[in-house]
Amino acid sequence: MNENEIAKIIIDAGLKVHRSLGQGLYETVYEQCLEYELLNRGLFVERQKFLSIQYENLKVSNAFKIDLLVENKVVIEIKAQESLDNYHNAQLLNYLKLGNYKLGLLLNFNSRLFKNGINRIINGYLK
Repeated sequence: MNENEIAKIIIDAGLKVHRSLGQGLYETVYEQCLEYELLNRGLFVERQKFLSIQYENLKVSNAFKIDLLVENKVVIEIKAQESLDNYHNAQLLNYLKLGNYKLGLLLNFNSRLFKNGINRIINGYLK
């Protein structure tokens, strides 16, 4: 399964969670429920996965933590905020670069319409 096929499943599962729970909960609630949905759909999911980075001769252990990593291919960053800004996109892009992943989804569950809270970030693609 490629990244786009996985992303389609993730977005569908996120929509189900959003429709069921609505807005206004903590990010961890959405994270756990989305993990549950993805596992039920047969996907391999790692939650709160720490990754290390190499900087010159220094290994930085646990340099960052991914909310959800799906099928070892798609990084999901979950938010439940009134609005997102460029910092959130840059954060996810850095996770993609440092972890050598191609696709990330920034999902803001505090959007009235779930589709408005989805940002797709592609490593190596500049807008």
